[in-house]
Amino acid sequence: MLEAVAESRKGQFVAPPNPAVGCVIVRDGIEIARGYTHAPGSAHAEIDAINNAQKAGKSVEGATFYVTLEPCSHYGRTPPCALRLIQEKAGRVVAALRDPNPLVAGKGLAMLKDAGIEVDCGVCEQEAYEANIGFLTRMQRSTPWVRMKTAASLDGRTALANGQSQWITGAQARRAGHLLRARAQGLLTGIGTVLADDPQMNVRLEGDYPSPVKYVVDRWAQTPVNAKILQGRRCVIFVGKAADPIKIAALEKAGAEVRVIEDAQEGLDLKTVIASIGADAVNELHVEAGAGLNGALLAAGLIDEIVCFCAPCLMGEGLPIARLPQCLKMDEVQRWRFHDVCRVGEDLQLTLRKK
Repeated sequence: MLEAVAESRKGQFVAPPNPAVGCVIVRDGIEIARGYTHAPGSAHAEIDAINNAQKAGKSVEGATFYVTLEPCSHYGRTPPCALRLIQEKAGRVVAALRDPNPLVAGKGLAMLKDAGIEVDCGVCEQEAYEANIGFLTRMQRSTPWVRMKTAASLDGRTALANGQSQWITGAQARRAGHLLRARAQGLLTGIGTVLADDPQMNVRLEGDYPSPVKYVVDRWAQTPVNAKILQGRRCVIFVGKAADPIKIAALEKAGAEVRVIEDAQEGLDLKTVIASIGADAVNELHVEAGAGLNGALLAAGLIDEIVCFCAPCLMGEGLPIARLPQCLKMDEVQRWRFHDVCRVGEDLQLTLRKK
């Protein structure tokens, strides 16, 4: 199953919004073939593995299929994988996880059992969950897994007081940050970042890596019509009800999709923003923003994971990672846990999750 999990990672950049699933076919302890989920409308992991076995002239009848997620049971862009396994006369199917998708939700395993195929579920659950954390999160709560990425000095600064920030971290850390962008289907930033840096927010890596759809929190529709963020992949701008209709029309003419969102006390209703992004079938949302939006998302409890690339430098006065409400007692402090810590070049990659 761990080999199937490793295989699933080959699909993490192409499979979404479908889950990135891996499959390994084994008979008598010997691997016959393996496969992973390709782009939507293409082969799912089980079918890819079967196709690879057939290309090698190997029969899968009576074999054991190790798959990281319950085989699908419904007709979508492709026929049900459970039905194909029945047709191929699989001997046994071992799934890491049940699929929380309401269209599946145990039906795939039931189909296999009803056909007389031995079924097991719950092997390497945690590893399979991590490999598909975005899809599983969206299926369970209809919103994406929200990952906030930041690069900071040892004293917690993301830029100098004058706004300069290139570069705090080294080239390897910046590449790792772009890989995080590539695995996300959506990227969220704020109007402050757009106005200060004029970023394009695309993936700049060698190879065939996708760039995410871009989302901008821009209450007053201040995004310039010639902003780089409007270039490339689709850009969605969230504005408030009081935004100037003329500015909205100009942004739409420039190619942006504008969505009007309810106002909250100090800005847009960010819960509605995240829900709207989830409705776009975004499994993982990558947040690269300034201290204002970072702080608002953290204060609203909308961040699932923080990835901080920490550089071994001290910057003194400068801009913080996030602006949060002042705490007067230590029990008011936000507490996170370290999920992973690793060295990337000369920097540290710190991954934190909610306690």
